[in-house]
Amino acid sequence: MLEKSIKKLVRLVEESDIDVLEVSNWWRKIRITRRLNGSAPGNGHNAPVLQYTVAPREAAPAAPSPAPQAPAASVAPADDESRYVAVKSPMVGTFYAAPAPDAKPYVEPGQRIEKGQVVCIVEAMKLMNEIESEVSGRVAKISVQNAHPVEFGQTMFLIDPTG
Repeated sequence: MLEKSIKKLVRLVEESDIDVLEVSNWWRKIRITRRLNGSAPGNGHNAPVLQYTVAPREAAPAAPSPAPQAPAASVAPADDESRYVAVKSPMVGTFYAAPAPDAKPYVEPGQRIEKGQVVCIVEAMKLMNEIESEVSGRVAKISVQNAHPVEFGQTMFLIDPTG
């Protein structure tokens, strides 16, 4: 999957006027830079150069104050959310609850899910990124509405691991 995404990004740089494209996702950082190809300057051939970095995994940052959001579906009272595990957006993009506009959502409140199960899609730079749950449990809350923007680190779902 990563190789396919990188090829798409390289093609994007090749087919556009972009000189530098940098994408960060979790602990990976990809930087594609267009530079002159060959020894003679000004030969007109530009080839993208790929730089791939894996940064050491850091502890999760403290959760920011919740921003005002539209009401979300919920199956449990929101009085004690500390027992839930948050599924957060790994990137800035657009949240999609289903694989297609007319398709059934990946998950719904109250549904039991398994670790590694796809829970949504976050579209970033025309790439559809399937987001998987990192825990098994029951979907307690969906915090984002379909087709709305999400920020890096924004909580999209709350999962009850005991459910």
